[in-house]
Amino acid sequence: MKSHLFVLGIVGILLLQGYGCDSGPKVIESDSEQAGEPQIRMEQEDPIREVMVEEVLHTDKYSYLNVKEGDKETYWIAIPRSEVEVGDALRYKGGLMKQNFYSREYDRTFETLYLVSDIRRASASPGELQAGNNPEDVIKVEPGSIQPAEGAIRIADLLAAPSRYANKTVRVTGKVVKVNPMIMSRNWVHLQDGSGKDLDLTFTTTDLVTLGSVVTLEGKVALDKDFGAGYRYDVIVEDCRLIP
Repeated sequence: MKSHLFVLGIVGILLLQGYGCDSGPKVIESDSEQAGEPQIRMEQEDPIREVMVEEVLHTDKYSYLNVKEGDKETYWIAIPRSEVEVGDALRYKGGLMKQNFYSREYDRTFETLYLVSDIRRASASPGELQAGNNPEDVIKVEPGSIQPAEGAIRIADLLAAPSRYANKTVRVTGKVVKVNPMIMSRNWVHLQDGSGKDLDLTFTTTDLVTLGSVVTLEGKVALDKDFGAGYRYDVIVEDCRLIP
């Protein structure tokens, strides 16, 4: 039995070493209805990658970053537009691979580009941003710390009377405490606004948002929504757009 466990342990180490040689985020082929579209493997073994920014291309919505990880070749990632400069050290986890990604703003096609939402500065303290889905690194939202945008409602009010908002378009301002990017071709964003203790509401969007940022999302409220594969929600806000 011990020898069997030892062999399994060696195999595990070799797999981890092989993964460490990759130049970009770990990607698997989707077995969903979006056949052929790569998706992130959202699991704990995804490492936190440390990179140095070599080049920055900003657009209204994104920041394209050419980054270098250790002594490996540089590669491109895209994050929600951020104040990032050449020489900045960043950490990120996961990433959705896009091939032949065309940027209209620069009339340029990126042969390989990784869309990344779970990113922070390397100098950030452990509590400043959540590094993936690690329960030890939790983003804190203090009561009254979030100022709602114009027309936004509080999460506490929505959850107190969900039937009142069913099938209606709402706007919510909150801090991004968790992101599961590009599952079923959408980002699953968890917001908290401090309107109630540990109140957390899930939003789906194709827009990129940064973990730990304060954003305003607008979408339609759905009740008792079951997507299958364990994705069931009493209340969820769908097809959201990011409000500037």
